[in-house]
Amino acid sequence: MPLQDLPPDARPREKLLARGPAALADAELLALLLRTGTAGRGVLQMAQELLDRFGGISGLLHASALDLKPFKGLGGSAKRAELLAVLELARRALAEQLKERPALDSAQAVKHYLQLHLAGRVHEVFAVIFLDSQHRLLALEELFRGTLTQTSVYPREVVLRALHHHAAAVVLAHNHPSGSVQPSRADEALTQSLKAALALVDVRVLDHVIVAPGQALSMAERGLV
Repeated sequence: MPLQDLPPDARPREKLLARGPAALADAELLALLLRTGTAGRGVLQMAQELLDRFGGISGLLHASALDLKPFKGLGGSAKRAELLAVLELARRALAEQLKERPALDSAQAVKHYLQLHLAGRVHEVFAVIFLDSQHRLLALEELFRGTLTQTSVYPREVVLRALHHHAAAVVLAHNHPSGSVQPSRADEALTQSLKAALALVDVRVLDHVIVAPGQALSMAERGLV
């Protein structure tokens, strides 16, 4: 159904202005970005199909321009560019927060930041957030990529990158493509190995965060760091 055929209070734009963005469903928010549908398919239907194709907002925000191109209605570059720009704006907004406030005071922001970067990946990715002496963000680097089930992480490389950034502390992170964020024995062993290696150069491991679409787990909160 075209948006103009909906009652005024059910149209996404009017609903957002009257009740705030939190009142809108994911498909309604996405429809505002898309603006128009295709022949025989309204923009709300198109938005829902797009969410279904990529497994929700998290999967969609991790889609590349090439991933989006085959979807009917996104063959042109304008809408794809707008979707990718929204993701980058969200990343930069969270990065600014972490540069201004200590990571330990912004645990949820750290989780959200890592989810935006890692949660939608098909393969495991191991990343490190490098922090200064005040535990503010210096950089986020994806250091290792693996298969669906495992990744090879080399402590020496993590130490070298920490020294490169003059980091005083780090937050370790990786994704679980399976969808579960429960740490494995291998995750626990890796955390302790990296903690020992980084301690030799006086760099603290503050946390190891595991992310999956829609969720994140802090191993520090579980007493595993």
